[in-house]
Amino acid sequence: MKKSFVIILVILYASLSFGQNVGIEIGNIAPDIKLPTPKGDSVNLYSLRGQIVLIDFWASWCGPCRKENPAVVEAYNEHKNKSFTIGEKFTVFGVSLDKNKESWEKAIKDDGLSWTNVSDLLYWNCASAKDYNVKGIPANFLIDGKGVIIAKNLRGEKLENELEKYIRIDPVVVFEMTLNELELEYNLLESSEKYADKKELKKIKKNIGTLKKIVQGIK
Repeated sequence: MKKSFVIILVILYASLSFGQNVGIEIGNIAPDIKLPTPKGDSVNLYSLRGQIVLIDFWASWCGPCRKENPAVVEAYNEHKNKSFTIGEKFTVFGVSLDKNKESWEKAIKDDGLSWTNVSDLLYWNCASAKDYNVKGIPANFLIDGKGVIIAKNLRGEKLENELEKYIRIDPVVVFEMTLNELELEYNLLESSEKYADKKELKKIKKNIGTLKKIVQGIK
């Protein structure tokens, strides 16, 4: 009986903790969104877990949104297939506050928004906009692969700059960069009066050259 009571308490605590973590501030788990696509299929935000996702609130009638779309498209095309330390790949989950389906679909096509787009076509009565306390658009939330909000309202280059911070760098590339820096240090060593005549310098130069060839072979 006592053991069962403890288990119930643990489950209850876990549920409450998770619920407390759901919110719209940085560090919170972003609330789920489930709305129809232009084709009528309902897609939920949580289905994109594992990827970095930009939740983008916009509308076809919103001038600033349309002006911002090219920057979002550029960031998407540049980073959609990259690997990150906080998620695999990058995508956008566009939530439109439109009320006319034709206008919404035309804007998606005209602006080249090739990611997941959803809307309940309820304008400012959009349930998800209320969940995220969206009072003006464009508005966006960047979440990591676990669904945690890591940044908000990234405009222009700020979105790309934020994504760049989490790109997983190939260790071979890092090693090659280290070798290049070592080569520069070697050049300074070779040109110094104190060490210029040291025979061991030739061995160092040879080893650096050998390592660079091996790295090229690995790449």
